[in-house]
Amino acid sequence: MPAKLDSETIDFARSTLKKEKVFTLERLISLLNCSRRTAQTKLSRWKTYTSYNKNSMYYTFPGIPKFDVHGLWWYKNIAFSKFGNLKSTIVHLVNSSESGLTGKEFGDLLGLASQNFVHHFRDCPGICREKHGGVFIHFSDKPGSYKQQVRRRIATLLPTVKNTISEGDAIMILVAIIKHHGISTKEILALPEINKSGVSELAVRNFMEFHGLLKKIPVTRP
Repeated sequence: MPAKLDSETIDFARSTLKKEKVFTLERLISLLNCSRRTAQTKLSRWKTYTSYNKNSMYYTFPGIPKFDVHGLWWYKNIAFSKFGNLKSTIVHLVNSSESGLTGKEFGDLLGLASQNFVHHFRDCPGICREKHGGVFIHFSDKPGSYKQQVRRRIATLLPTVKNTISEGDAIMILVAIIKHHGISTKEILALPEINKSGVSELAVRNFMEFHGLLKKIPVTRP
């Protein structure tokens, strides 16, 4: 192998690979006739994107991908993200979502089987995970975003428990739980805005149980 790559060889390799759109490290090595380490250095200098599927074995040049609104781009069955690797992409998707994301919603967005990757991100910085309606939801760990996402998520689940509690009551209960950490069901009912609504203790408990909130609230004994 040549000790030093000449500019003509490098230009030819870049031009060829841009026409091919995506390529492997082995393809780059063959075009440059260089060592693996030299090829990896070129990838770093060229700031190429790495696929988040296919074992991260494919690359593409900046300017080639036409990213969608989620920052994702597919070439045939090879997927790339403008945010980098799968972890960075998931953190971005969660933080930019309206109401958090379930594993299935991740899978639908990323084109991946959620059972193959979601469990790796249960303790990922930037994300917090809670169960609502019997399903784990991934929310932003930023306090402001978290509160808004939880409110919206509960609102989307309300039709399931509509004849138990109204949307307005649900929002008031959620705000009370967020504002008063460790508040009990009886203390929630004693709040003026909730007491005024006339909602029953059973309705409050059913709502919190449905959304997995009871375990966070101390049970008030008579």
